[in-house]
Amino acid sequence: MTIPTQMSLHGFIATAPELTYGKSDVARFRARVGIEQWHKEYDGAFAKLDPQFCDMVLFKPSAERAYARFRVGDQFVASGYVHEYEFDRDGTTIQHEEFVARRIGHDAARTRYDVDRPTPAVEREARLESGREPGRPVAPPAPVGL
Repeated sequence: MTIPTQMSLHGFIATAPELTYGKSDVARFRARVGIEQWHKEYDGAFAKLDPQFCDMVLFKPSAERAYARFRVGDQFVASGYVHEYEFDRDGTTIQHEEFVARRIGHDAARTRYDVDRPTPAVEREARLESGREPGRPVAPPAPVGL
């Protein structure tokens, strides 16, 4: 059995995030992100290099949630894929790439935060609204060992 994996990216939000809506009213989050670069010296020390920058996008409800939660300077971890495309600018074809994040969160190794966990009833209602939990309510399990 193989473990299903996806490409990941960790870095920081470098520009103010933008939230736009396309022709079909689909939300799109876009931000320029920076990826820190390090070089190991011969003596074993690490030297910080200039960061590398790229565009990152998210779509649909994830885009709206990311726009509400991320600001310039926030450290993140995201999983997704690289989308390569080309476009014409002034008669010249330009090759470009962006990271399309399917999931994103603050980097727990570099960010202090509190977790606000929903109560089971609120969590279940959210799943029902999103269509992830079809059917009727399930009775809670009977207490064990009483």
